[in-house]
Amino acid sequence: MATEQHDAFFLDAHLKYVANLSKQKESLESCMSEHMRVSGFYWAVGCLAALGKEAATPAPLVDWLIACQHPNGGFGGNLGHDRHLLYTCHAVLALVMLGRESVVLVDETAAFVASLQQPDGSFVGDEHGEVDTKFTYCALSVLKILKQEHVIDNDRAMAYLATCKNFDGGFGNIPGCESHGGHIFTAVGALSMGQQLNKYVDANGLGWWLCERQCDSGGLNGRPEKQADVCYSWWNISSLVLLGKLHWINREKLIQFILNCQDKDDGGIADRPGNVADIYHTFFGICGLSMLGYFDGKEEFSSFQRIHPVFAIPEGDVERLQLTAQILP
Repeated sequence: MATEQHDAFFLDAHLKYVANLSKQKESLESCMSEHMRVSGFYWAVGCLAALGKEAATPAPLVDWLIACQHPNGGFGGNLGHDRHLLYTCHAVLALVMLGRESVVLVDETAAFVASLQQPDGSFVGDEHGEVDTKFTYCALSVLKILKQEHVIDNDRAMAYLATCKNFDGGFGNIPGCESHGGHIFTAVGALSMGQQLNKYVDANGLGWWLCERQCDSGGLNGRPEKQADVCYSWWNISSLVLLGKLHWINREKLIQFILNCQDKDDGGIADRPGNVADIYHTFFGICGLSMLGYFDGKEEFSSFQRIHPVFAIPEGDVERLQLTAQILP
């Protein structure tokens, strides 16, 4: 069956889709994602913020998010869940977009993040000890927002990321693992926050690897021989922006791929055309369209906010908090 072509962005349908998420508590998807509800909240708020509608976030949901904070710092993925670095990062980012970052327990959260750095410079997500480059990214993001970068060893964190670099210019989630679009973003994003992109990244080599991820459909995959997926419109595109290589891909084909993944009736964006939409791909699809300039210069999208390629929040919030990151020319 031929893929249905969409040339429009279905704003009203997407806003309705996000608004309905909190009303689906008994759905299979809701039950299956209960442990990561904070992440879902961040993606939903991110959608609204990108579309200029963050004020539409219901107050009870904001109160729920704040209640996920532990008294000794950090956030769990839901009420009563153990604190974790990933959910701490997503909670802090959501609170920033809502203008409520002042509720974060700064000293306690900074101490929690610092306690997760290992002797080799890497970070674990929680007390159970899983190491991943995304935790380095989360740690730096949280600490920069809280103005507490001094509590960790930044140089050692940057040097550890270099050990995750592969011959193809990409990064795995730990040393020796295959290069992957998501892991590349977390490594490159962390190096950007640490102001060490020039030292540890081969911009031309990695830029070429990322551009090779564009498929015939126009979409991007995360590693060779895999299907295109909308989420890499964030992971790969943000990395290309940081490397100054966004012009190396076919923007128009990627924009069309993202638009084709929309559900024009019920709203939301799926991983690929014809599949069921979810909030994860909806957020990253909107982020991709934002960074590709799809919304620029169009009157109907004048209230939209451009998403920052490192912090994954609106550029206005990055400027308000005076956050810094390195972006190559």
